[in-house]
Amino acid sequence: MLPYQHRLRRREDFATAVRRGRRAGRPTLVVHLNSGNGPHAPGENAPAARAGFVVSKAVGSAVERNLVKRRLRHLMRDRVAGLPPGSLVVVRALPGAAQAGFDRLSGDLDAALRRLSDSSPRKKAPL
Repeated sequence: MLPYQHRLRRREDFATAVRRGRRAGRPTLVVHLNSGNGPHAPGENAPAARAGFVVSKAVGSAVERNLVKRRLRHLMRDRVAGLPPGSLVVVRALPGAAQAGFDRLSGDLDAALRRLSDSSPRKKAPL
């Protein structure tokens, strides 16, 4: 289970992560990451990284959605410590997540977080 201090609970926090953060898509999920308020001094109390999950009815029945949420919470429990302090992460499950196994979800989550942890921001091509 994801510890209480690492959970996103407020609607505003979800909106901040989705609207202001970077996004990485994979076949079973989309991860939004807002890296927080910048670096903190070593002695300063930095806020913990927090994660939230969006699993819509498109994923499947209530039983399937709850299974996907439990799997994603378990996977984020081990990964949230590696995120920058103050980060907000929203993991949105796509319809294929219900049929994907634990290993597939794990691989997609790792790939998305790896892409988002790239320190160089991606530049958009001029129109």
